[in-house]
Amino acid sequence: MSMIIMRYDLRIPPVGSPAHGVSASGQYSACLEQVQWADRIGLDMVVLSEHHGTNDGFMPAPITLAAAVAAATERIGINISAALVIMHDPVRLAEQIATVDLIAKGRMSVICGTGYRQEEFEMAGLEFKNRFSALEESVAVMRQAWTGEYFDYRGRQVKVRPLPHTAGGPMLLMGGSTPVAARRAARLRCFFSAANDDQAVADAYNEECAKEGFQGFIMLPQKAPGFVHVSDDPERDWGRLAPYVLHEAQSYGEWQRPGQSSVVHVHDAESIESVRASGVYAIVTPDECVALAKKFGMLTMHPLMGGIPPELAQESLDRLERDVLPMLRPRGDA
Repeated sequence: MSMIIMRYDLRIPPVGSPAHGVSASGQYSACLEQVQWADRIGLDMVVLSEHHGTNDGFMPAPITLAAAVAAATERIGINISAALVIMHDPVRLAEQIATVDLIAKGRMSVICGTGYRQEEFEMAGLEFKNRFSALEESVAVMRQAWTGEYFDYRGRQVKVRPLPHTAGGPMLLMGGSTPVAARRAARLRCFFSAANDDQAVADAYNEECAKEGFQGFIMLPQKAPGFVHVSDDPERDWGRLAPYVLHEAQSYGEWQRPGQSSVVHVHDAESIESVRASGVYAIVTPDECVALAKKFGMLTMHPLMGGIPPELAQESLDRLERDVLPMLRPRGDA
């Protein structure tokens, strides 16, 4: 059965952008309404992302929003992808994640990342060169914290209670796009969520897992669209959605560092034609949506992407429920 994901970063393009027009409070309210709908109809996962200090207000507090999502839903999985763990005090972060895991009753998972935008490190007072050692320390501290016992952290005794719902804490995965990152994940005895489909990354992870005696798991993404909008007139909706698509594609392009790669990065985002040709964004009919889901085994709905107004997003979600789900999940199979 194809997995269907609802992803949110809740960007609001600034005044002057062709994609500007919605309010932050309106988008956050729409997000919660949409995840309740997704929970009700049996979709699989809500994915929340994190960045700091962006002009478009990219969500800086996904753990806070995850708590609201957990309280508003009953069964849907909640994933932070990625949590920039080194931007936070690891003891406080362990407390926050444990709290969300209790509200969610074990439905939470976290992909741990370091971040890559220099501005974020400067805002946090962190040295970019120390990011990987800081990541390893943060993971170790959170795992110790979730034992519920006192432990030494930088010369002081600390304890985190209450314990999370999940014994030992929610699943922590590592994110990354290089063999070095994959080997680090294996040494930390974490599953690995790769940002690209490079077989060398998978090989490095599996080799290091074997050395560590760890039964690991790596998720290599397929080149599936990172945004799907279901339409009764794709040509019309490419025109309606172009400002939001371009805002996201161009923003991500500006952030990329040398050597960094991702299956959802558009290398030429100068025009809507080139972005459309990349296949990263898909505006499709219900039948084409079904075909995508069957080809890749998943659909990523990013309904408020780039500041898409909730009413325009709802058109796609209504078609997903009415015209796509019955083809993917016959009655009783949701």
